[in-house]
Amino acid sequence: MPIATSDALAPLVAVIGCDGSGKSTLAEALLADYAKQRPVATVYLGLKSGAMGEAIKRWPLIGPAFERKLSKRASQARDSKAKIPGGTTALVIYLLSIIRRRRFRQVLAHRAAGRLVITDRYPQIEIPGFYDGPGLSAAKPDSRFVAWLAKRERAMYQEMASHLPTLVIRLNVDIDTAFARKPDHARELLERKIAVTPQLTFGGAPIVELDGREAFETVKAKAKAAIAEALA
Repeated sequence: MPIATSDALAPLVAVIGCDGSGKSTLAEALLADYAKQRPVATVYLGLKSGAMGEAIKRWPLIGPAFERKLSKRASQARDSKAKIPGGTTALVIYLLSIIRRRRFRQVLAHRAAGRLVITDRYPQIEIPGFYDGPGLSAAKPDSRFVAWLAKRERAMYQEMASHLPTLVIRLNVDIDTAFARKPDHARELLERKIAVTPQLTFGGAPIVELDGREAFETVKAKAKAAIAEALA
């Protein structure tokens, strides 16, 4: 698939990093600052699956057990040595990817309208199974139906990832800081995300590395300086 060019589109800045690195806070602050200067929009490209799990836990009687079951199956889908546990699980993951693609189309619409777009997260195809990558491409499909869903989902991510950001702001953080900020997250998964963060290249898009442990105003100032250079 050819890489999409951005000649006719407004700039796109993607803020990425492990949970707890401060990317949501930075994206919101950048939106507030740039809104004073030019048309700008921000789009969240994650899935909020953690919030969904917490909501399920609150269901009367069956909630906690159902959430544990879903969480276990989601973990299996991230394991390259396992099989995706059933068509229902695969279909849920596929539908979540459709939601992400719908949000991504909002990104393209904002850019086409001339708005600078700042995204919280960005889809990638380098690391399947988690970290905003295709959810059905890590574990092995257990049926032709699941294999078909996986192929269609991967095509979605290839199309989204073909749109290179003008700039990627990568927030780096250590596990202790991330877990202190996100104690409700699984420490093991945070460790995996921290290990993967430096490996993501986003198709060769320009990337600036920032230390998410620094004072927020320092991080924001460095991010704005990098954006100004990229836009120039």
